[in-house]
Amino acid sequence: MGNSEEKCYNPKDATLTFVEGDDDMDFECIGYKSLRAKMSCGHTVTPPSLMKWCQRLLDQGATRFLCGVCDAEWPHEEVFKMALMTPEEIAHFDRTMSKRAVAKSCPGCKSFTVRKNPKDLRVLCSVCTANKGKSYEFCWQCLKEWKRPSPYPDRCAEDGCTRQQLEILRTCEEIKLHEVKKATSCPSTRACPTCGFLIVHSSKGCKNVTCSRCKVQFCFVCLRLSQECVKLMTGSYPLCFGGVAPRQTTIPVWKQK
Repeated sequence: MGNSEEKCYNPKDATLTFVEGDDDMDFECIGYKSLRAKMSCGHTVTPPSLMKWCQRLLDQGATRFLCGVCDAEWPHEEVFKMALMTPEEIAHFDRTMSKRAVAKSCPGCKSFTVRKNPKDLRVLCSVCTANKGKSYEFCWQCLKEWKRPSPYPDRCAEDGCTRQQLEILRTCEEIKLHEVKKATSCPSTRACPTCGFLIVHSSKGCKNVTCSRCKVQFCFVCLRLSQECVKLMTGSYPLCFGGVAPRQTTIPVWKQK
């Protein structure tokens, strides 16, 4: 990256929080010239260091933007803004991560595979089938080769195949959303009510979150779509009319049009 092309923050940008000190994402100690600015998790970045970290995540097959220091998840919109990405760069990251969010890596050849039926755990890998000259199928849930018929409707016959997403929803810790009245004992992880993608809330910031897979905004507290939740709000302090929705016991299936 040439210095003449290095992206830098505008020091007059009042929407950014500039800080003195190290660039937390500059793991190679390159010393980027831009001012340092805070991400939502509190760690500091410069546009080139953030871009380099995000590209590393992409190269590793990630489907989410996670802080390299604390593993907090960053919203796509925040990353795109803080990395000063161009429309072309945004489209590249968005397209690649969205595709991976609905695909999984085949245990046989490691290529990404998308299942045709969202309710079917038994998935055919066309690459392995062609290479082996015979049908190769794997379990969408535990990512093991599907070797024998399963008597169960929600898992394959292999030991250890469980509904991992439901287990996360069942055992995740509870948090208090400080900016929402009476939002105590709220599960820290929710499945998007539209597509089922798991989202973790840090307990800081707005109760309305945007799913990084389907891009639908919903209330993390009551699990209604944001526009529906807003209609039920009373007063100036954020409040969910229905209160904190209980832990989810099913994963919503994305019915794409």
